[in-house]
Amino acid sequence: MPLDPSAIIAPTARVHPDARIEAGVVIGEFAIVEQDVTIGPRTQLEPYVYVKRWTTMGADNRISAGTVLGTDPLDKNFTGERSYLKIGNDNIIREHYTISRGTAAESETVIGDGNFIMTSGHIAHNCRIGNRCVIASCALVAGYVEIEDEAFVSGGVVVHQYSKIGRLAMIAGNTRVNSDVPPFFMYADYNIAAKGLNLVGLKRAGFSASDIQALKTAYKILYRSGLKLEDALRRIEADIPTEHTRRLVSFIRSSERGICRE
Repeated sequence: MPLDPSAIIAPTARVHPDARIEAGVVIGEFAIVEQDVTIGPRTQLEPYVYVKRWTTMGADNRISAGTVLGTDPLDKNFTGERSYLKIGNDNIIREHYTISRGTAAESETVIGDGNFIMTSGHIAHNCRIGNRCVIASCALVAGYVEIEDEAFVSGGVVVHQYSKIGRLAMIAGNTRVNSDVPPFFMYADYNIAAKGLNLVGLKRAGFSASDIQALKTAYKILYRSGLKLEDALRRIEADIPTEHTRRLVSFIRSSERGICRE
C-alpha cells in the first residue's frame, strides 16, 4: 500500500492495498477506500465514508459521515467502463452526499477547489463544478451540468441535465433550473426566472461600484428593454464593454439550452 507513515487509519476502516494515501490523511471508523483511489494530503474522511474506485482527491478536503464518492452513474447507458471522479483541494462535503463518476469510458466528473457542499444531495455523472461554489442541502444536480465559480445553489434546488449555471449566480431555494443561468444575477420561482443582481455575492467577490453599476445596466438591457436577445447583446457590447459584461454576453451566446427569462 502506498501509505504515508503520517496517515492515521482507524482500526475498523478498510483501505485497499492499491489505494494511495498521502501525508496527514485521517480515515475514520468503518470508512472504505477501494483500489485505484488517491487521497491527497491532510484530507479527512469521517466514519462510514465510502470512496469508490477511480476517485482522486487533492489536499485538505473534509468529507463527512455517510458520504459516498465515485458511485456508478445513475444512467441506463452506463455499462461498467472505467471512468473517473476528480476532486480538487479544500472542499467540504457534508453528511450523506453522493457524487457519481462519468458515464462514458474514460470520462470524468470534476469538482474544483474550495467548494462547500452541504448535506443529503447528489451530483450526477459528468458534472463540472468550479471553485468556491456553495451547494446547499438537498440540492440535486443532474448529469452533464456545469456550475461556474462562486455560484450559490440553495436548498432543494433541482438542476436539469445539461444546464449551465454562470459565475456568481444565486439560485433561491426549491427552484427548478431547466435552462441556462447567466452569471452575476439572482434567480427564483418554481420555473426559474431572473430577479436582479446578486449584490451580496458581487460585493463579497470584490466587485467595485462601477462593476456593479455596469451589470445593473446590462440586466436592464437584457431583461427589461424589450429588445430581442441578439439586439440586447449587441447593445450591451456597444454601451458597457467591461470585463464582466463581456463575460455575460459570451456566456449567453454560448448557451445551447437558452437562458432563463425574467
